[in-house]
Amino acid sequence: MATVSMSLSFPALSFHNFRRTKRFSGMASASANKEATSVGVRITEGEGKQPKVVLTSVQGSEAEVYLFGGCITSWKVPNGRDLLFVRPDSVFNKKKPISGGIPHCFPQFGPGPMQQHGFARNMDWSVIDSENVEGNPIVTLELKDGPYSRSMWDFGFQAIYKVILNGKSISTELSITNTDNKPFSFNAALHTYFHASVTGASVRGLKGCKTLNKDPDPKNPIEGQEERDVVTFPGFVDCIYLDTPDELSLDNGLGDVISIRNTNWSDAVLWNPHLQMEASYRDFVCVENAKIGTVQLDPEQAWTAKQHFSVS
Repeated sequence: MATVSMSLSFPALSFHNFRRTKRFSGMASASANKEATSVGVRITEGEGKQPKVVLTSVQGSEAEVYLFGGCITSWKVPNGRDLLFVRPDSVFNKKKPISGGIPHCFPQFGPGPMQQHGFARNMDWSVIDSENVEGNPIVTLELKDGPYSRSMWDFGFQAIYKVILNGKSISTELSITNTDNKPFSFNAALHTYFHASVTGASVRGLKGCKTLNKDPDPKNPIEGQEERDVVTFPGFVDCIYLDTPDELSLDNGLGDVISIRNTNWSDAVLWNPHLQMEASYRDFVCVENAKIGTVQLDPEQAWTAKQHFSVS
């Protein structure tokens, strides 16, 4: 088992049990240093000198995950096209969440008793494991309760977030465990920003779903049912879809059709801010896997949800 090489040292962060397991079936042998820089998992410095994890697959795909917020900010397929979007007004100074990519919403989705979308996107996650399986890199991050989270939500928890990169797909697995001695409840989402042409983007698979439309009044969503086979983004869109199917399809209007599959993310959210975000709304749409209903966990119980994005 080779020891992972790190491009930079970040002593304030926890990298316990960080390892690489080599399972390169059928590949030519390479030095450990070459593996660390060309295929696999490495930690380096990103925007604002913030640490990020870079995943590189043997097929040429690449992903970036910032430890602040556990936020995936880039997913490049082998042709070099980045299918995720980070807003131009995003900051990387830890004073606010990263705006773009795949931010976490936990333990609260949207507004509520604590700050918007909870605290998981405002905290440093730790790398606890790393491996390559047949040239496909995997990294596992961890978030635990601390003074900051307990100031808003006074419970002990462990969040484990696994990111798996393949040639034309990226998968995530989020597990929440109650490490407290009392039950707690939460809801969650992965607030995915896809790079898109908003006038050409569309989503299939939502017909028949119950809707909670937050336009025009986010505080009083209008209940309805989706009757369209193809849902588009003609203007401001902020709509929750309940009990969605296991797979949706996003045409990003740029030549890519992305399959959005999930396990145990029971709901979905479509969002585009339109003129509220004049500088960038034309270049992205959000299609989010979510758990809008309350999840309750007793002590030592866990909840897990997975998603899988792929392009043909």
